[in-house]
Amino acid sequence: METIEVRGAAPYLVTVGPGVADQVVSETAGALRVGLIHGPEPEPALRRARNRLIAAGHEVTAIQVPDGESAKSLDVAGRCWELLGSNGFTRSDLIVGFGGGAVTDLAGFVAATWLRGVRLINMPTTLLGMVDAAVGGKTAINVAAGKNLVGAFHPPAAVFADLQLLDTLPEAEYRSGLAEVVKCGFIADPLILDLLAGDPSGRREQAELVVRAVRVKAEVVSEDLIDAGRREILNYGHTLGHAIESASGYTVSHGEAISIGMVFAAQLARHAGLLDRSSAGRHRELISAMGLPTTCHVPLADLLPLMRVDKKARGAQLRFVVLEDIARPRILEAPEEKMIEAAYADLLPA
Repeated sequence: METIEVRGAAPYLVTVGPGVADQVVSETAGALRVGLIHGPEPEPALRRARNRLIAAGHEVTAIQVPDGESAKSLDVAGRCWELLGSNGFTRSDLIVGFGGGAVTDLAGFVAATWLRGVRLINMPTTLLGMVDAAVGGKTAINVAAGKNLVGAFHPPAAVFADLQLLDTLPEAEYRSGLAEVVKCGFIADPLILDLLAGDPSGRREQAELVVRAVRVKAEVVSEDLIDAGRREILNYGHTLGHAIESASGYTVSHGEAISIGMVFAAQLARHAGLLDRSSAGRHRELISAMGLPTTCHVPLADLLPLMRVDKKARGAQLRFVVLEDIARPRILEAPEEKMIEAAYADLLPA
């Protein structure tokens, strides 16, 4: 078991290891009611979490929400608020987000907005949730204009990443989560890249990969909670990636989309004269070996409007996180359109 501290105005611990979900009640003191917001999780894991909370003396309101990005809507959030209200939730009560990244995003948004903010505990059940969505305090829902455009910064009181829950995770969903792991390698921790090169499945060194990815995110978020500066590097591959997700109606998974986005960002940096050909090529080689996509057939003209509403954009200018070298990220401001077109051409299927 490992604990990683996320520092800042409201510090908290991320606990990583097999069986750590059973420790959730160590952080629930003072709450009479617990809103357990969950997706269609495997029944044994959900029942165990609920029983732990009940045994600790909490009145548990279990709120099942849809799977994936469809959970992150105003309608679903509204249903959660109505149930909290009808069950008498007060500011001393808390929300537990039990599920994948979309569920913890939604649970965090509900916690941030109910009575202007109540405590949140995240219990991610997917690799993506453990290394990304559940850590860092970003909460959001989606709207027609794009992904994660309505949200709030609301750090959790604690995060419990139980590695045993990954044993039953479908392989495609596990691979999707690995995209956020390899992202941490490209922007900050090259040893992650070496571990994945040795075992592209990510299973053999799973615990170390999760801990290293969480450490990268915790270190960045501790410096910049509200995306005012350095935290932007965590969006490597996300400007194009979020556009691909939105354009597909979220039929392309987050991990698949940002995998393509990272290959694009690497090629954009190469065309801008910032990244050498070998490092750019390493993106495609490693991501492909991990079983994730590196090409895209959606017309660039369909994606540009979606990229322009990206949270990193400023006015009419596009801004991209790129690399000058492995583990040396920076922002590329307003690249020329012909440079974007050249980088995107590298993504087109042969």
